[in-house]
Amino acid sequence: MSTSPPDLLGQALLDYQHGQHKAALTVQCNVADDEPLPAAYFFRTLLAMPELERQALDETRGRVLDLGAGAGCHSLELQSRGFTDVRAIDQSAGAVEVMQARGVREVAQHDIMAPRAAQERPYDTILMLMNGLGLAGTLEGLDKFLVHARTLLAPDGQILATSSDISYLYEDEQGALVLNLNGPYYGEVEYTFRYRDQVGETFPWLFIDASLLEDAARQAGYEVDFLGEDENNQYLVRLTLAGGFEPAAEGPAT
Repeated sequence: MSTSPPDLLGQALLDYQHGQHKAALTVQCNVADDEPLPAAYFFRTLLAMPELERQALDETRGRVLDLGAGAGCHSLELQSRGFTDVRAIDQSAGAVEVMQARGVREVAQHDIMAPRAAQERPYDTILMLMNGLGLAGTLEGLDKFLVHARTLLAPDGQILATSSDISYLYEDEQGALVLNLNGPYYGEVEYTFRYRDQVGETFPWLFIDASLLEDAARQAGYEVDFLGEDENNQYLVRLTLAGGFEPAAEGPAT
């Protein structure tokens, strides 16, 4: 009998929500050293958010889909600004429970590739913050998501997303890049969460450099507008549907 993998992110968020404010995951990565990830990071308020996230929230409009919403910090900020139609999505059951407890009005548990239901209106803004493009997992996954996202967007809709160029991890002492050109793209990494005495399943995460993202997005029928970059090689991008692209209808979920 198969069992579901542990929802370690959800457990950490629930522990924080219930008063254990030192709760922290350990993030293991195949290209970097282990790092702590405090649950508090997912509960930050506007003043604690990086500038690119604040900029994305200022650019948000209309009906909003917040993908990979975590504890709902961005959805809650938008609600506080008077947004009345914000839907927050996360794969983690614990994250969904936390968002509901915190007052996010519309929450659902599913992944980013779930089809839009027939009665569900399209979105004016899709938010993918906190290196949110990483949810696609791989370059192939990103191509599939960009096609899928056209079915979620209103005709004048936008995707506001952040990602990072992590090529600096592959620099030698002279600053030259040392890459395996026969291997996978350097921004395709693998993560594993540890929390308390549990180890989660390894999952893929994508960090895509701006040039490659622009190529992929244009190929998928988007206009691309880079809105900002910070000192950590992270950038904020706006993707909008290019003229002449008609979103293909998706069938019902099976």
